[in-house]
Amino acid sequence: MKIDLLYFDGCPSWHNALANLENVLDEEGLAIPVNLVEVKTDQESSATKFLGSPSIQFNEQDLWPEERSSYLMNCRVYKTADGLKGWPTVDLLREKIHELIKDKDTLK
Repeated sequence: MKIDLLYFDGCPSWHNALANLENVLDEEGLAIPVNLVEVKTDQESSATKFLGSPSIQFNEQDLWPEERSSYLMNCRVYKTADGLKGWPTVDLLREKIHELIKDKDTLK
């Protein structure tokens, strides 16, 4: 399994997303490294299907996918129980990880 955290330099939220993701992986006993991918241009945004900073992809698929005709350098917000935030909460990430764990083929 490949986990990428995509971000752009200057994003104030990617550190929180990384900490929450590593927390959930640790709690679930998943020793999977998180690859940090700095997106620097709109061209890289298109190539990586970057939905905004921070974005988390498992096997190159965004955890919260969206259909888009173009990809640009921008910030991303997540709907949480406490309203909109600039990063996914531990609870949101845990829910997505549990969905992935149910599909054992995804974890290979």
